Amino acid sequence: MLYGIFARLVFGLSTTQAWFHIMSFTFILGVPVSLGFIVVWFADPRRQRYSWLMKLFLPWSAAVIFLVACLVIAWEGLICVVLWLPLALVLSSVGAGLAMILQLLLPTDRSKNLCVAIVACAPFFSAPIESLHASPRQLRTVRTDIVIDASAEKVWEQIRSVPRIQPREQSWSMSHALGFPLPVEATIEGQGVGAVRHARFEGGVLFIETITEWQAPRKLAFSIVADTARIPPTTFDEHVTIGGDYFDVLRGAYEIEPLGPERVRLHLSSVQRLSTGFNFYAGLWTEWLMGDLQRYILRIIRSRCEGRG
Repeated sequence: MLYGIFARLVFGLSTTQAWFHIMSFTFILGVPVSLGFIVVWFADPRRQRYSWLMKLFLPWSAAVIFLVACLVIAWEGLICVVLWLPLALVLSSVGAGLAMILQLLLPTDRSKNLCVAIVACAPFFSAPIESLHASPRQLRTVRTDIVIDASAEKVWEQIRSVPRIQPREQSWSMSHALGFPLPVEATIEGQGVGAVRHARFEGGVLFIETITEWQAPRKLAFSIVADTARIPPTTFDEHVTIGGDYFDVLRGAYEIEPLGPERVRLHLSSVQRLSTGFNFYAGLWTEWLMGDLQRYILRIIRSRCEGRG
């Protein structure tokens, strides 16, 4: 646990940002492996106290305590801790397995001591090398839809602009529970391509959406720019700030698919940009969280169109 806190301190210092980055492959994936390795190595150096199965899960408690400590110290927000936890647990077990294998293979105490030193120092040597390369940039699209018992024209009026959402219309959502602000309203200035929507969320979050496609009552598409200058620093965890170094929402679109005279399927899609050293994992959570948020918005639109808002 102390190893993890020390690593987080080094990787998070402003004076070391040229070489060490929290949102790097080395920190997010490498540190949990080293943590698991060290826990098992020192907990059972003679391979006599625990079974191999127990040792695989032995680092989990250290990983959890480390993440809780990051939350308490306010190094990380709840959303980052929850997103990192599954990966940290699995990788700490990988480190535990590696420790058990090397304990069997290495013949002398000297070689074993050298091995644990290399593993403990590996993240601190590899991070500066990783920092020489820019994080890969990846675009991902999240698509959601909902069936609404209303005409296309009525649905269009609800997506063109969204009147202020009242407290009675709000409900629980996982994305909000993890710290993502709830939608408040969306106003529009002008008509057609070039018109500007202002989508407001709780916590002072504002998205400026410029209409790029206007096909009433079928499709509304727009580019998205987060007004980062007005977002209070307490609204988002610094590592998942929209419009920040690691994550952004670039485009969105509503499409109305007629299913009958008074029945449509409303599609909502968005395109996000990821720029981390572990996009393959971050993308899974991005799709899930954005999907949850989009379904929340679609449910409010359905409720209003069907007269239940």
